Amino acid sequence: MSYQDLVTVAPFVAAVLTAIAIMLVDLVWPNRSTLAVGTALLGLAITAALVVVVGGTGTTTQFAFGETYKVDALTSFLQLLLIAVVALSIMFGPDYLRPRGLPVAEFATVLVFALTGGMLIAASADLLILFIALELMVLPGYLLAAYHKSDAYSTEGAIKYFLLGSFSSAIFLFGLAFVWGMTGTTNTAAIAQSLTAIVAGTSELSPGLAMGLALMTTGVAFKIAAVPFHYWTPDAYQGSPTPVTGYLSVGPKVGAFALILRLFGDGLHPLAEWWLPVVIVLAALTMTLGNLVALTQDNVKRMLAYSSIAHTGYMLVGLAAYAAGEIGGLEGLLFYGAAYAAMNLGAFAVVAALQKRAGVTSQLETFAGLGRREPVLGALMLLFLLSLTGIPPLVGFWAKAYVILPAVQAGGALTFLAVLTVLNATAAAFYYLRVAVYMYMREPAGDVAAQRHGRLLWGGLAAATALTVLLGLFPTALLDVVAEAARALPPLEQFQAAR
Repeated sequence: MSYQDLVTVAPFVAAVLTAIAIMLVDLVWPNRSTLAVGTALLGLAITAALVVVVGGTGTTTQFAFGETYKVDALTSFLQLLLIAVVALSIMFGPDYLRPRGLPVAEFATVLVFALTGGMLIAASADLLILFIALELMVLPGYLLAAYHKSDAYSTEGAIKYFLLGSFSSAIFLFGLAFVWGMTGTTNTAAIAQSLTAIVAGTSELSPGLAMGLALMTTGVAFKIAAVPFHYWTPDAYQGSPTPVTGYLSVGPKVGAFALILRLFGDGLHPLAEWWLPVVIVLAALTMTLGNLVALTQDNVKRMLAYSSIAHTGYMLVGLAAYAAGEIGGLEGLLFYGAAYAAMNLGAFAVVAALQKRAGVTSQLETFAGLGRREPVLGALMLLFLLSLTGIPPLVGFWAKAYVILPAVQAGGALTFLAVLTVLNATAAAFYYLRVAVYMYMREPAGDVAAQRHGRLLWGGLAAATALTVLLGLFPTALLDVVAEAARALPPLEQFQAAR
């Protein structure tokens, strides 16, 4: 291990030290949640600064520890996005957790440990490191899902999440073992060279290697909750404490797509024409079923859970366009990840704010009259819902546009997928705007007093609102960043030429 290796992994080390610092602060000054949250946010700010300082650009790549850890523009973008997701989740947590007697410091600590796994995924250049990083990200998620230990729904959701998550990890690991055995390496670049020989016809795709690729694809599909591997999502989301649900709907999803980009973009890109049909089918099924089931939900948390599944389908459209040779599809996927993080975390924050009093559910009736009872909170919820629907000029509109346009440009089956995306986005407007109808056109069942919300919650909502509005008005600012990040992955021009 050299000094340069330590410099390269400095952001990851800073995240680990941040989690340790939160624990020490809580140990020395127990039950001082404000101090613990302040420590967490300061540590995350330092970590983000180190990502910017150490981070690569679209043309430079740094390696550490025998080329198993790499830093490029894609690494920096994904790590900054994950840091922002965790920071917002920590800000949204105390208002919900304190009234229920749930420890805030432990919540922040577990979130930051989950962040370290996501950051490691974003920088992985080796299958073994990818698997270790994946487990480091998802294991804290199981703890968070069961964070409200006295709530039967939280326990039930956590058990389902843990069992299916464990199965998917095992499936991914079996696939990794097959690929390792057939290629003799776990390095993603070396795997890509082996697959290039298969594409060129100088060697054959063995049944063992094909089985390994299929198993890894299945394991990854579980992690992003793609249909038909989505069964854990609704119960885990509905049972978890609402701030945890907000994080689970965004953080692990971004981390899982980071895994996809490192696995399929760095290692399996020579076989893009082979896994493209699989991605097309997954995208079509995921967005369609997610939206259809969301239409029937009366619980807003469960509705947003199925909505999250649908948004996974939209993001897969960008991945499909990239596999078809359109670099714009990859840019759209990265843009969608950032946009979805802001607007979905904001929506869950409003739900958490309404549930500040213990015993308040997330049923649609809870939102009745919110626009008059708490005008600011109602207006923010409406804003996030409109953005999730894809109404211009909010960021959700551009997110959908930037995955649909590359699909249209790719042509063929991707044109059908683009049309299906538009139809699904139109159908989603019904259940999103249904919440708005309750907020502004329905009377509450009884006298419900307005709640007082903490400064951290308002600060987080202000940040999410600013991102949702400003990135919608000035999308090129983020588009320039994701374009540089997209250039870090190998171009698939050979497949575009083949069509």
